[in-house]
Amino acid sequence: MVTDRTAPIETASLAAEVEGLLEPAESDGVFRDTRECAGALLLAALLLLSPPTPRPKTDTR
Repeated sequence: MVTDRTAPIETASLAAEVEGLLEPAESDGVFRDTRECAGALLLAALLLLSPPTPRPKTDTR
């Protein structure tokens, strides 16, 4: 009887690859600081709440 001895090795490597894809290692510098996020949010809010630029007056004679 002939048995295939490569299947367990392939299964183990495939399982390790799937685990690596499900839980990837976090790279450095990806995380955002809460203060940075709050500052960006405040800046965006100030830009949205600022008054529009005045339009030039047209002469209607």
